[in-house]
Amino acid sequence: MHIWVDADACPGVIKEILFRAAQRTQIMTTLVANKMLRVPPSPYIRALQVPHGFDVADQHIVQQVQTGDLVITADIPLASQVIERGGHALNPRGEFYTTDNIQQRLTMRNFMEELRGSGVDISGPASFSNNDRQAFAAQLDRYLSKLR
Repeated sequence: MHIWVDADACPGVIKEILFRAAQRTQIMTTLVANKMLRVPPSPYIRALQVPHGFDVADQHIVQQVQTGDLVITADIPLASQVIERGGHALNPRGEFYTTDNIQQRLTMRNFMEELRGSGVDISGPASFSNNDRQAFAAQLDRYLSKLR
């Protein structure tokens, strides 16, 4: 198993949780971004910089993900592609995207995008909170514990 991180928009506190988890479980974790990232020295953690461009990091992750891999992302279209390829997708707020909920998430995302495109002022997601961090850490720990 491999953990892939859509790292361009991933909160720093989530990356820290992932770094600790990679060390503890010895699961290879790769952060993919279109900018240079600093990661702690570890045989289990690496940062991969991809060229700038629309969805370049997402497409790299989709090309690399294998059945059973875990992808950390808030990007719903990326999560959908990961699920199609047999991977698992967890957002930084601790919610798994599944075959049961991904279509609804895509529909809602597209609807909100249409509203924004037509000039309707819609606020974005709530600020990332300590509860979100705790929910992510707990969900990641439960998931990794099942693998042992």
